[in-house]
Amino acid sequence: MKIVFFGTPDYVLPILNSLNKSTKKSLVKSTVSAVVTQKPKLVGRKHFLQYSPVDTWAHKRKIPIFFDCNDLIKSNIKADLGILASYGEIIQKKVLDYFPYGILNVHPSFLPIFRGSSPVQATIITNSQAGASIIKLDYKLDHGPIISQFKADLLSEDTTETLRQRLFEKSAEVLKTLIPAYIQGKIRPKEQDHKKASFTREIKKEDAFIPSKYLNLALQGQAFKGKWHIPFIKDYSLVPSVYSLERFVRAMQPWPQAWTYVDIEHGAKDKAPRRLKILKSHFESSLSTNTHLPSTKLVLDEVQLEGKNPVSWQQFKEGYPNVKFG
Repeated sequence: MKIVFFGTPDYVLPILNSLNKSTKKSLVKSTVSAVVTQKPKLVGRKHFLQYSPVDTWAHKRKIPIFFDCNDLIKSNIKADLGILASYGEIIQKKVLDYFPYGILNVHPSFLPIFRGSSPVQATIITNSQAGASIIKLDYKLDHGPIISQFKADLLSEDTTETLRQRLFEKSAEVLKTLIPAYIQGKIRPKEQDHKKASFTREIKKEDAFIPSKYLNLALQGQAFKGKWHIPFIKDYSLVPSVYSLERFVRAMQPWPQAWTYVDIEHGAKDKAPRRLKILKSHFESSLSTNTHLPSTKLVLDEVQLEGKNPVSWQQFKEGYPNVKFG
């Protein structure tokens, strides 16, 4: 069994490591014959080339590396199956047809919910069922029939980084037994319920913005009005609350990190608002001193002013005692 892997970031490496191992217990021996990944990018002030983690992984093992699917076909790489996980580009029909058993796509959501580029972030923000799906890739976005699915717990402290890592590690384990059964025709693909599909897009830095009015209310434990549109989840708005803001902060970790505007020189006419990243937060409940009823507030733990190092919220307030949101 020869496999070509399509992927780019570090969190898919557990799948690569699993595919590259052959065990005596396996009915089918799996070997990675090539990888297709994103091109190296120029980063930093000195513009040095940064290669993707998948690229580095393959280079160390002297496995052929391709940055273009067309070059893979031109090189006549022999492979029976493709495995795709966070590759970052649309796969063309001729590439799908190149593999006798097609391409299996590992998608970190319980499809058909949250198709697209940001399923893990959407899962945390909406407090939805976490899970992963392995589908046979077709010509539409995360649309193909389901080969396997599993559910996972969404922990109260989960960030995008921690949940995503668990989902791909579990997917690597699932693929060990799934691939032999799939090749032998023991698995019947199941069509998704397309009427229940929801969609996400790639997150941009500006999408991580939290309006200051929501933060002010959350920090004071006051009630919210209206809805908050989440731009990278199609047709989705949530009611802003202490809980939804806390989930949003966790969903934006490790990138792009939630942020808002602050005025650190309150009242100064020549000082423009500056960006403040909100790195960590939590909520806590207590009895209101006025009503003696339970009150829940958002508590900031760690922040980072643009151009500065991360500090605790207490340290930040000591350095900028007149800080105002907005």
